[in-house]
Amino acid sequence: MTAIKICGLTTADTLDAALDAGADFVGFVMVKASPRYAAPRLAKRLADLARGRARTVLLFADMVGPEMDDLVHDLEPDMIQLHGRETALQVRNARIDYQIPVIKAVGVSGTDDLAGLAAMEAAADHLLLDAKAPKEATYTGGHGVAFDWTLLADRAFRHPWFLAGGLNPDNVGEALRITGAPMLDVSSGVESAPGVKDADRIAAFIRSARRS
Repeated sequence: MTAIKICGLTTADTLDAALDAGADFVGFVMVKASPRYAAPRLAKRLADLARGRARTVLLFADMVGPEMDDLVHDLEPDMIQLHGRETALQVRNARIDYQIPVIKAVGVSGTDDLAGLAAMEAAADHLLLDAKAPKEATYTGGHGVAFDWTLLADRAFRHPWFLAGGLNPDNVGEALRITGAPMLDVSSGVESAPGVKDADRIAAFIRSARRS
């Protein structure tokens, strides 16, 4: 069965909607520039509510050092997601330092972006293949843009991986048919406005994915 991550949750109500609909992972964004940013106190409250019902994921982008250390220590996520320009060495070090699984996001717009996946896949527990952010974007991820899924058709991976970028209840079946992704990550595709999750769209996305 396809595993599903609902990312960018910021309220208890939409967290409950994701959990009730059967989400396997729930994500909380630690990037202040994002409309989905969850301040540490809120993120901790939501992560505690989700604990035992789904795996909790903290999303960081280009944050290293004491601030990130404190957040991981205080919020105790099941996993972390690195969604910036982190190197394979930084990914590997995060796994060692925190002793929890690390998801590494990789932006994709063409075949060139897939050329260096082997080194990153060796460093991370899971890759998350997302559409590259627009050049003018002030944050990575959550832009509602898809890349050419046929780039991943018949591609073999060492570990289970996430497909992200532009997924929604209407196209997730096609995305799965083309890529065979074992895991999905969705954020803007289950929103009514940037950063505003919609309970009905969350349920519809998970239903569509599980039917495919």
